[in-house]
Amino acid sequence: MKETVAEDAIAILPAHIEETVQAIARVQAQHENEATALERLMEQLTAAIGRPAFLVWLALAVAAWTLGNTLGARFGYGPIDPPPFSWLQGAITLAALSVTVIVLTSQRRADKLAGLRAQLTLELAVLGEQKTAKVIELMEQSRRDNPLLDNRRDAEADEMAKPADPETVLEAIAAAPVSAPDEAET
Repeated sequence: MKETVAEDAIAILPAHIEETVQAIARVQAQHENEATALERLMEQLTAAIGRPAFLVWLALAVAAWTLGNTLGARFGYGPIDPPPFSWLQGAITLAALSVTVIVLTSQRRADKLAGLRAQLTLELAVLGEQKTAKVIELMEQSRRDNPLLDNRRDAEADEMAKPADPETVLEAIAAAPVSAPDEAET
């Protein structure tokens, strides 16, 4: 049922939008296909760690460790890790380090995909800007060629008809002074 709805939605999309959607899907699929087995494992671990159940299981494990070592003596067993539970502290430290590395590894991979999406968005924005400039140019040309309309110069339209040069825009952004958040408020 779900696939039919998705297929129907794609069928009513204009061809250029469908191509864009498919291009984005290809980028996502390529990103997934390029993942190593270790990267997939890190993502699965990140997903497991990110669930509320992980915190519950962690709390239960710490409580069981603490109670087992504290109450074990009452039942004739010697504690493996007597208070202040130095082995437990070491295990928690190791777990914290492991979780940090797992999350950072997954985040790095997610950032790579976000970078690809940002690049695609930028390329589409530049293409859209170029198309808009061409439409304005054609409209101005049509207006000048139409004998029923006054033949006047529109400086703003002439300027908008020129597509932006991405290199010039990047240079302008790089040359712009960057102020710290505190400086902007004062």
